[in-house]
Amino acid sequence: MENILAQAKKVAEEAEVYMVSAEEIPVQFEANRLKHIQSKQSTGIALRIVRQGKIGYASATELGDSQSLVNMAMETAQFGMPAHFEFPSPASYPKVKVFDPNIESVSIDEMVKLGEELIATVISHTPDIVCQAQVIKSIVSVSILNSRGGQANYRISIFGLSIEGTLIRDTDMLFVGESQSSCHPLLESRAVTEEVLQQLELAKNRASVPSQPLPVIFTPHGVASALISPLMAAFNGKIVFEGASPIGNKLGQLVFDEKLWLWDDPTIDYRPQSRPCDGEGVPSQRTPLVKQGTVANFLYDLQTAALAHTRSTGNGGRNRGGLPSPSPSAFIIAPGATAFDEMVKDMKEGLVI
Repeated sequence: MENILAQAKKVAEEAEVYMVSAEEIPVQFEANRLKHIQSKQSTGIALRIVRQGKIGYASATELGDSQSLVNMAMETAQFGMPAHFEFPSPASYPKVKVFDPNIESVSIDEMVKLGEELIATVISHTPDIVCQAQVIKSIVSVSILNSRGGQANYRISIFGLSIEGTLIRDTDMLFVGESQSSCHPLLESRAVTEEVLQQLELAKNRASVPSQPLPVIFTPHGVASALISPLMAAFNGKIVFEGASPIGNKLGQLVFDEKLWLWDDPTIDYRPQSRPCDGEGVPSQRTPLVKQGTVANFLYDLQTAALAHTRSTGNGGRNRGGLPSPSPSAFIIAPGATAFDEMVKDMKEGLVI
């Protein structure tokens, strides 16, 4: 990385090298049986430069000819967007714990056993259900180095369990599922299977839905699938700057119910979406987005923040090496005071999403 940066500095006003490497082992089950076990390793390196005021970018999957990478970045800079930002200087990063070495010692046999437990528990409750499941562990290493002296290095461990089931009765199809992930090893399947069994119990009896307004309860996964994507777009600083966000001109205004609190927070220990800094080396922070229904902030990377005459919120996401763009880390909604079971009991007729 130092060699690439040194070569880039000779031909550009500013430069940044970003490298990510990942080791991943997914154990996958299909149709209630083990399908395959894989071991994947990948490395990506990206160079971003500012040359004659324009952004140049190149990436590679091998640490080979560094001069070729520099040359490619120079060529793209001819047609690049004007750079309105400066790379970050050396900074202190929050101490966010995202690596647990115990994940490395979880054997493939243990992962297979976890997957079998997931499926066996669900099938014992509903014998004719067809399940697919996955147990996965991965270690990701990220390094950032820029011409202003900014430097960041961190490793993150991720362990995940998931199961989905399909139940066919006559012409009806029921889909159930649950997943869990952590920076720690997840060696108990109970939390995942209990949720799936609850879904099966709730859906045990078929019911017709009347064509009329009904109360609706969204589970966390229901919120994630139906509501989070439009919220992500609405709070994206680039979309706000372009005037395409429906809340872009409502900063400081009451837009949502006063009970709603929403924030983006990558500083919580041992969550897979957490990190000490974003993909540009900007320190992570907890960013309030909605306070008591009022729009409080938007999410920015360096370039978009400069265009909007504000500062980066540490949300420059890179999707394993691509050009940065404003991206959330973890959207967190403040909990209410009523338990899920109480909501269901209180609802005489309605839908659970």
